[in-house]
Amino acid sequence: MILSDLLQTPVFSADGERLGRVIDARFVVDGAPGQLLADARLDGFVVSGHSGSSFLGYERNDERSPWLIARFLRWRHRGAFLVRWEDVERLSPTAIKLREGYTRYEPGLAGASGK
Repeated sequence: MILSDLLQTPVFSADGERLGRVIDARFVVDGAPGQLLADARLDGFVVSGHSGSSFLGYERNDERSPWLIARFLRWRHRGAFLVRWEDVERLSPTAIKLREGYTRYEPGLAGASGK
């Protein structure tokens, strides 16, 4: 399965509640350095219940301009959250099911680093 296959995939809680759909993915570059870059690993997915489009980078806590676009995209993605890979119980081409007791993290990059 490739990442683009997972974009727009519905996300469900352990009890079957629809939480939204995948709009983005977060990767961490922390592997052994290679010839050009270190290896990247999937850290989690950004899930939005209101929109299927990307944040276009405006989830970054310090991105504020142009202010009208930033404000609109933050409103459109209200309630979006990051779910870490370890909270994914089952993954299929048609749905992602989260484990019971999963944690919602802020989707911004500052809130995505570390636990």
